[in-house]
Amino acid sequence: MSQTVVQHCETMAEVRRHIDALDERIVALLTERGGYVAQAARIKQRADQVHDQARIDFIVDRVKAMARAQGAPEAVMEATYRAMIDAFIEFERGEFTRLKEGAGS
Repeated sequence: MSQTVVQHCETMAEVRRHIDALDERIVALLTERGGYVAQAARIKQRADQVHDQARIDFIVDRVKAMARAQGAPEAVMEATYRAMIDAFIEFERGEFTRLKEGAGS
């Protein structure tokens, strides 16, 4: 696992420039993740499959271990991922409903 290098900043403008650049990359990655979530909604056969607690637990444990290995705050990673997963579950529920209702029309 590669170690993240954070550049030393002298001003808040530098800090914000780096954060803004990271946000562009993060949004692109979340967009990609959302594309896979949409596919999951298409592939799953039943609404009760949308929320998979075992998978959620696996993901959270995995990112906490990655955070620990990279020296990042585990609690921040866990909270971030739980919020993201909850939002994607709601998105997937909507996609599932939209796709299944469209199939029934």
